[in-house]
Amino acid sequence: MSLLKTVMTNPGSAPRESKALPERLIAGDPSFRTWAQDEAKDGAVRTGIWEATPGETRSIKGETFEFCHILSGIVEITPDGGEPVVYKAGDSFVMKPGFVGRWKTIETVRKIYVTVG
Repeated sequence: MSLLKTVMTNPGSAPRESKALPERLIAGDPSFRTWAQDEAKDGAVRTGIWEATPGETRSIKGETFEFCHILSGIVEITPDGGEPVVYKAGDSFVMKPGFVGRWKTIETVRKIYVTVG
């Protein structure tokens, strides 16, 4: 097993497709595609590409730490009790354990993610 992993931003494999959980859906009918690319530490660390179509959902991180780098699209993230923040292609951010808020995909978004949890 190599200790160096290239994250393929346009993977050729079929993604896992999903929809927003009904209890987390706020607006629209977003669909999600996930290309999981790597796992480490017995699955506690995961890396891949994630894509979402427009819509708004509740984001609840629980004990998970997530680093995101936006490859394309536009999202607006509003932490509970906070102000909205807009992220677009080239932007990076972290949602720390305990984060709760709204994730609004304005324009279909594709991101690199690294989760630890």
